[in-house]
Amino acid sequence: MKLTIHGAARTTTGSMYLLEACGKRILFECGFFQGKRKESMDRNRQFPFKPSEIDLMLLSHAHIDHSGNIPNLVRQGFQGPIFCNHATRDLATLMLEDSAHIQESDCAFINRRNEKLGKKNLPPAEPLYTRLDAQKAAKQFVSIAYDHSFDLVEGITVTFCDAGHILGSSEIIFDLRENGRHVRLVFSGDLGRGNNAILRDPTPFEDVEVLLMESTYGGRVHEAQELANARLAEIINQTLERGGKVIIPAFSVGRTQQLVHSLHDLTAHKIVRNIPVFVDSPLSINATEVFRLHPECFNQSTYEMLRHHENPFGLKNLTYIRSSEESKKLNDRHDPCIIIAASGMCEAGRIRHHLRNNIGDPRNTVLMVGFCAPNTLGRAMHDRSPKVSIFGEEHEVRAQIETIDAFSAHADRNELLDLVRHSTGSFKRILLTHGQEDQSEALASALRVSHPQSQIVIPNLHDMIDL
Repeated sequence: MKLTIHGAARTTTGSMYLLEACGKRILFECGFFQGKRKESMDRNRQFPFKPSEIDLMLLSHAHIDHSGNIPNLVRQGFQGPIFCNHATRDLATLMLEDSAHIQESDCAFINRRNEKLGKKNLPPAEPLYTRLDAQKAAKQFVSIAYDHSFDLVEGITVTFCDAGHILGSSEIIFDLRENGRHVRLVFSGDLGRGNNAILRDPTPFEDVEVLLMESTYGGRVHEAQELANARLAEIINQTLERGGKVIIPAFSVGRTQQLVHSLHDLTAHKIVRNIPVFVDSPLSINATEVFRLHPECFNQSTYEMLRHHENPFGLKNLTYIRSSEESKKLNDRHDPCIIIAASGMCEAGRIRHHLRNNIGDPRNTVLMVGFCAPNTLGRAMHDRSPKVSIFGEEHEVRAQIETIDAFSAHADRNELLDLVRHSTGSFKRILLTHGQEDQSEALASALRVSHPQSQIVIPNLHDMIDL
């Protein structure tokens, strides 16, 4: 039995792990690597193994840094089933086709711009995969309920448990039996914070021998969640006083729904003015519809709201934007409003157009509400760079840049440690991935104190661990 770390090693993107056991090659996660454009494209195009030799795949949740390269995997020869939770299947089907559409649209935009600028000697931009590739991949998904153990192959039993990160997010428990040996490997996936306004708390791990755990915020403590709405209201009201717009880059799944839920509360209690709110993302609209189909993922309070026919994802002043024509009309608005658009790291989608049209106006605010990997446009905004590049053109940042960490869907240092503390097992080895090196090191130091009997490892890219 061996595990190879093919992604998210000492970084937060491109999750990808290869498990070899019981004569099978099992991939879990197949995410986009996001960073410098050329490096990202090269890494995402080339797999460190032959996709046709992978027998089957598992997916913890639908976020693109975990699922985004699946259509390319299928395009290059992977033909096996892809196991995940019911809600993850529904969301991933939407997100992967949307990802393909964005790639196709962005490539078309870049090619038109290069032709207009007379750069005809440049090779045409091409998407990593197309919508047809995404549709083909969707046919390979097989969904499984939470807490239902099933035999993946002879000698390997798998269970998906709620990770509380986004709708359908899962911890993946592997029970491996080979040559008289038994090993329980637990993959945390991305872990939620608990006490979420919408979702259930993460499930504590049971009988862990080897834990492969995320460490995105392994060295940081978030602001208290109860302060998030107060800070959101403050930022909106200050922007309204300047007569500006609030532009919020947000992941279409999870963050957008949480923001709408918060705006619902703030408006209902008249803490913020009843101004136009636009969710400019077809994916966000479709994802919100998927949310309504999966009450099994909700905490009790949200479940009760839906049961009494209340809409936690709706506002009287809220408009969901589907078409690109409607999206372009937002550029002509000069009155105060709130625009929520994908993607959260500002690496694709309509948010880049809104930033291009609004970051030069000091009346406006760009509000960052989630983690952004290094070398992304979102990180440049987060770090308050005076100038940023959007579609290859340099823009001065004159808008106000604000950050609210409390909306993060990732558990922080204390929440990660608390979850491990409430879990059971020998914890012979704890492998920390999906975190920048300083965050992983900080969490490793704390775990060495709380679990002195455990071997704590921060793997490098392509490291192989003998189980």
